[in-house]
Amino acid sequence: MTGFDVPVLTGSPRRTAPWTVRRAEGAELEAYRRLRRTGFVDEQHLFAGSDRDDVDDDPRAVVLVAVATETGAVVGGVRLAPLTERDIGWWAGSRLVVDGTVRGTAGLGARLVEEACLVAEASGVLRFDAAVQDRYAGLFTRLGWTDHGPASIAGAPHRRMRWPIDRIRALAERTKAPLAALLDPFGAAWGSAAAASLGGQGFVGDDGAPVPGSDLVAACDAILPAMVQRDPEWAGWCGVLVNVNDLAAMGAAPVGLLDAVAGPDLATVQRVIRGLRSAAEAWDVPVLGGHTQLGVAASLAVTALGRAAQPVPGGGGRRHDALSLTADLSGGWRPGAQGVQWDSTSSRSGEELRVMGRMVRDAVPRAAKDVSMAGVVGTAGMLAEAAGLGADIEVAAVPAPADAATGDWLTCFPGFGMLTADAPGASRMGSPLTTTAEIGRLTAAPGVRLTWPDGETTTALPGPVTGLGHA
Repeated sequence: MTGFDVPVLTGSPRRTAPWTVRRAEGAELEAYRRLRRTGFVDEQHLFAGSDRDDVDDDPRAVVLVAVATETGAVVGGVRLAPLTERDIGWWAGSRLVVDGTVRGTAGLGARLVEEACLVAEASGVLRFDAAVQDRYAGLFTRLGWTDHGPASIAGAPHRRMRWPIDRIRALAERTKAPLAALLDPFGAAWGSAAAASLGGQGFVGDDGAPVPGSDLVAACDAILPAMVQRDPEWAGWCGVLVNVNDLAAMGAAPVGLLDAVAGPDLATVQRVIRGLRSAAEAWDVPVLGGHTQLGVAASLAVTALGRAAQPVPGGGGRRHDALSLTADLSGGWRPGAQGVQWDSTSSRSGEELRVMGRMVRDAVPRAAKDVSMAGVVGTAGMLAEAAGLGADIEVAAVPAPADAATGDWLTCFPGFGMLTADAPGASRMGSPLTTTAEIGRLTAAPGVRLTWPDGETTTALPGPVTGLGHA
């Protein structure tokens, strides 16, 4: 019964896949290159002598091969690699080849393309391109790729194809898009006094809320329950971190914290409180009080109070203003949160953390917003939305840690990251502890677009992020 497996429990035959797709190793890589020579040099005459190029010498390149289940022979392959010297999340797939003995059967070419797309997205890629011979463009279109016009490679007509990656949009929709509908009852309930709620006029949807009749600014954040359960001390630290960042984005000096902490047992709550205490000491802000409960699911919410005579709004930017990112690139991915949470704070001294916390207060930009769960791009969209604008971001200009994939960095919580808007060249943000760069502009068109080194633009966010509108 060659080609079949017989499940023990059911007794019914199940056809075995004729090949498996995996990353090439050792001899498989050479076999893939022989297939390429046969296909592109000997049969199609696209290249003279050899089709090897610089991508073959790039250590970042990934080669996927299809290996026949019965014989172990390499019967197809494809490669993908970054297109820029510094990997900014722009990759291309190339040299897709299938052995002539299996060509046109079993959907092997399509499977290789699909696997390449999965690898690209898992590698933090935000733009994935391929130049495809005209006769194969239909296959890519059926797989969901979009056609971006003609190209010529080795004198042969090709189509420029792109795989649609919606990671940024999906994150914004998951974390921020529901806000307008959820918060609508506040506006309806307050009626003519709506300006006194949700931050007040000019601060709707901001990182914190100016308290009417005072110079106080209030902020509040909850920590994901799963994080409180998994890593209680880190959750406590982050409960302070996210709140002091919110105050810092508004130019407010922190003056006190309130916490509401709960957990299934004494040990869990004690660990959360240890984390809260460590962070409060690091940022030199007292815990004024709060609420504690035992015997329930783990949870943590922290409220922070700060003072600012003139709070910096998130929506103060103007059309054509430069959008800048200031970030602490030290540290690394938090264990258990690879690609999601960058930890740049736990290794910093208290004085260093407080210096970064004063940056917006000292620089007084037109607009500021700390990078939140929506990541750099999503937060840029919120800053622009609050000003009734949109944003264009130059991907290559975004400062990023060397070992963070672009797709991860632009969608993660970065520890300390501030987006600010000012007239071009007028930003006063910066310190020896951080990196600041102008990464784009505020525009009249809503949404956020990414601009790439070849001049191409891709849409990251098609419209407003929260729906809360102009602040």
